[in-house]
Amino acid sequence: MEIQTKTALVTGAGGLIGGGIIDHLLARGWRVAALDVAGLEALAAPAGGDLLRVEADVADEDAVARATREVGDWGGDLDLLVNNAGMAGAVSGPVEMLDRAGWDRRLAVNLTGPFLMAKHFAPALRAARGCIVNITSTRAHMSEPDCESYAASKGGLLALTHALAVSLGPELRVNAVAPGWIAAADADLSDADHAQHPAGRVGTPQDVAEAVAYLAEAGFLTGQEIVLDGGMTRKMIYVE
Repeated sequence: MEIQTKTALVTGAGGLIGGGIIDHLLARGWRVAALDVAGLEALAAPAGGDLLRVEADVADEDAVARATREVGDWGGDLDLLVNNAGMAGAVSGPVEMLDRAGWDRRLAVNLTGPFLMAKHFAPALRAARGCIVNITSTRAHMSEPDCESYAASKGGLLALTHALAVSLGPELRVNAVAPGWIAAADADLSDADHAQHPAGRVGTPQDVAEAVAYLAEAGFLTGQEIVLDGGMTRKMIYVE
């Protein structure tokens, strides 16, 4: 029996986690459409790999609609949408100083963007009986000071995940991965940085990519979240 090559669309493709997800899927034989507002020139497919670069702002519905047509013209159904695009840097300053424009932009990219992507790509995903994976954050469950807009956007994305799973099922599955501390393999980290994690190390983009690939194949799993943080949300921390 002929094995059909699967197609994925990954947003936030120019970032650390997005690039790791794309590399992993390409290595597994997927066709990948990589979407971002910038940074796509650094992406490269392995020999024989199939990579489409799509420049778009996920918070702009007209841009998302154009991306839908561009990916559609590329050919084939869509098996996987990874909503990874998001504004990094969780700390936005004291809430008294948080300006409305900054709040609105963070919510637009981190939460409205995944909604728009799901809205416009649902028909292509439905045709393939595909799935959506939203990249949330452990900050949907826990906080540091001065992270209101980031935490709100990721908490909203977690709620959007189970709402979409119920609305779009059974044709589509929708799940989430909530990374904790993720760093590049060559990041300048101390032994203490790694040792504080029950897993013994800080996470890598490959860890996130493997979780995404698992969810893409987990046919009975929907509306769920994988917390990928090396055990930190389960660790009680007291300062003596």
